[in-house]
Amino acid sequence: MIDHVTFGVSDFARSTAFYDAAFAPLGLKRLFDVPPEHTGGAPCTGYGDARPFFWIIAADPTRGKLHLALQAERRAAVDAFYAAALAAGGRDNGGPGVRPHYHEHYYGAFVLDPDGHNIEAVCHQPG
Repeated sequence: MIDHVTFGVSDFARSTAFYDAAFAPLGLKRLFDVPPEHTGGAPCTGYGDARPFFWIIAADPTRGKLHLALQAERRAAVDAFYAAALAAGGRDNGGPGVRPHYHEHYYGAFVLDPDGHNIEAVCHQPG
């Protein structure tokens, strides 16, 4: 199941104005701004209803062209995804670990696929 998706945008202010307006009729709004120290200084915000699932970030080619996060039921599955992706030719973009700046149980791993897309597996369950 898809957990969330992130698109790089060329003009963050223009894009947030667009999505603020376009998503309002759907009941979606900006819910979370990622602290700049966790994005290398790039503005990043997430939209959703109960939790953010649609994210935009100021474009930076080192982050990957597209970010797609897939849900894992267990942390061991995140670890296995990461190992399998690297063995299949993916490039490390953040090894398995807890990322408490998202929430206390956020456990994810990131790889860049052969085309540079940032693919993540994430588990939201404790230990």
